[in-house]
Amino acid sequence: MTEPMRVRNPRTGEYDYECQPTTPNQLSTMAKRVRQAQPAWAAQAPAQRAAALQALAAAMQARRDDFVEALFQDTGRLIESRLEFDAAVATIERWASEAPALLAEPAPRAANIPFIEARQFATPYPLVGVISPWNFPLLLALIDAVPALLAGSAVLIKPSEVTPRFIAVAETALTDAPALAPVLGWCVGAGDVGAALVNEVDLVCFTGSVGTGRRVGEAAAARFIPAFLELGGKDAALVLEDADIDRTARALAWGSMVNAGQSCMSIERVYAVDAVHDRLVDALSREIGQLQINADNPEQGHVGPVISAAQADILQAHLDDALIKGARALTGGRLVQHGGTWCLPTLLVDVSDQMQVMREETFGAILPVMRVADEAEAIARANGSIYGLSAAVFSADPARAERVARRLEAGAISINDAALTSLVHSGEKQSFKQSGLGGSRMGPASIRRFLRQQCLLVNPGVDDPWWFGSEA
Repeated sequence: MTEPMRVRNPRTGEYDYECQPTTPNQLSTMAKRVRQAQPAWAAQAPAQRAAALQALAAAMQARRDDFVEALFQDTGRLIESRLEFDAAVATIERWASEAPALLAEPAPRAANIPFIEARQFATPYPLVGVISPWNFPLLLALIDAVPALLAGSAVLIKPSEVTPRFIAVAETALTDAPALAPVLGWCVGAGDVGAALVNEVDLVCFTGSVGTGRRVGEAAAARFIPAFLELGGKDAALVLEDADIDRTARALAWGSMVNAGQSCMSIERVYAVDAVHDRLVDALSREIGQLQINADNPEQGHVGPVISAAQADILQAHLDDALIKGARALTGGRLVQHGGTWCLPTLLVDVSDQMQVMREETFGAILPVMRVADEAEAIARANGSIYGLSAAVFSADPARAERVARRLEAGAISINDAALTSLVHSGEKQSFKQSGLGGSRMGPASIRRFLRQQCLLVNPGVDDPWWFGSEA
């Protein structure tokens, strides 16, 4: 028997939960089980698979309170956990509605050789592995798993070891979705279990840090299997001189501080042109300065605890580095202890590119603002990063905002708003640079990641003119 895995409550700082990690033998057995069931699952019509996913959504909805409580205990945030659960169920229902049409086989067509007919179809990868992070444990466990299941794949999911409590509730819900249960499994454990999972599957989806994602990608490449990687971000917001400053400040306060900044799509750096920099900073000081941590009551306040203890160390390091190098904190500027750790909502000015907070993913309630001379400098600085997940542009001129957005090296650009890609899942976008690898996990294209294209080239009985002995 392996040692139980101890789990920390981020509100209290106490390790108050234990669960048993999945052993290598258990993982191998689980992989064999779902592989054996996958051909029958794939043989079903897409509408049948959609009905099975709808049954899971109903089973989850019946256990909403249990899911939310498990998420709350692991993440320390209550309001966001309710929203996360609702978004996860909505994701299942949306995909169940859209998948049958998206998976319909195209009609046969003539090939480039007139008498040859091309019949296009697709077959799913048999077994997909999903390795998901701790910031939105349920939603990001399902965001890849649901389209993979609807495509006809079997799926094994390994959530983060930081936030595993919801797994037990999910396994219970699965008992009320018997058509789906044979092809879906949950794994428990840390990085060693994730590494073992990569060795069992035919395709892997990973959401997490660049460093771990690189190792997942390398392991997948060694096995010649696809890897879809959604990694870190350092999302930039560009504020031009004609922006509505009050609206911009409200949007940036939300886009940087929601979920205590613990989202890869959080706004983590702002480039404000000189003409509006001071007014923007004043407005941001008011907006961020009025935000409160929710240490006393999870139903009140705006900013929850730092979920991962390791992340608290990163936040402290980024703050220390910035302040030592000359940055000023106009709000917040420190971490506080209330059992767990909270980062006070922080606005930094007088920042430079030499500071970690402008170069590396912070993943916390810290927003640095840099003064730039003009639009061109804002674009150059925004693109001068190893990351390219998403971004934002603020301008009163829609045509100008779009022109600037098209020059940014990022997958999703919000215009006159912030972090919209966290809410709008219908638009297709890919991660640029070291923010990820592979096809879009959003929009209709997402489901096609799990299908291998095949083509039947049909000769109706005509002798080919290129056969040996045929006339030229």
